[in-house]
Amino acid sequence: MVKQLCFFEWTVLCHLLLLVAVCSKKHGNPANDLVDIINNNRTSQKLPKLNDSPGLGCMALQYVKLCKGNCSTGNAVNCKPPDDDFTEVFAPNCGVELPTFGTITGHMVGCKTKYLEPSRAFSDVLVKDKKALSLLRNKSHTEVGVGLVGFHKSFFWCVLFSDGKTNSTFVLDDHGEGIRQKKGCFSGSTYTCSDGEKTKTGLSFCNILMVGLLYIYYILQNFYHC
Repeated sequence: MVKQLCFFEWTVLCHLLLLVAVCSKKHGNPANDLVDIINNNRTSQKLPKLNDSPGLGCMALQYVKLCKGNCSTGNAVNCKPPDDDFTEVFAPNCGVELPTFGTITGHMVGCKTKYLEPSRAFSDVLVKDKKALSLLRNKSHTEVGVGLVGFHKSFFWCVLFSDGKTNSTFVLDDHGEGIRQKKGCFSGSTYTCSDGEKTKTGLSFCNILMVGLLYIYYILQNFYHC
């Protein structure tokens, strides 16, 4: 009986480790995943990879936060913030050091009434035509930042490009930490990502399962001395 319980303990432990691995992979940062997809597309055309800029990513998040509620039936964002908002609103909200503010060489914005995995968001929302693909493969780009956020079952994505120098433009203050964002995701972030209802629900489910398995493991360890 004890041997069977000990075997069950090891089974629980293995499932716990597997659950941690699956949950951490599934609920990572989709903004980082989009940067990887963008760079893979560029390198497939023998173009250099773009530097993932947290400062640009955070400003991309500010862009879509400002445009919430402006998603048309064609998945287009009917919103164009004034150019001054980048330096007067977006940068300060992120903690971008203004002397390091560089040139934004292009942007892509899109939305959907439901959350999409990064690969689907890339092909179905952001890069739907040759014009967007041409922008993505522009040789003048050196940096990229991605932001996304969900509002009332509508999700918004934004990609910003720059021709700045790595670690010299769009630098975040507080040793690169910047200002923590309460909602949404942006690429290069060191903070926990919250990309809307889907992630919150998934994380809660994972947490419940892990607590349950840990409790069972604790009981077996302390009462059956496996």
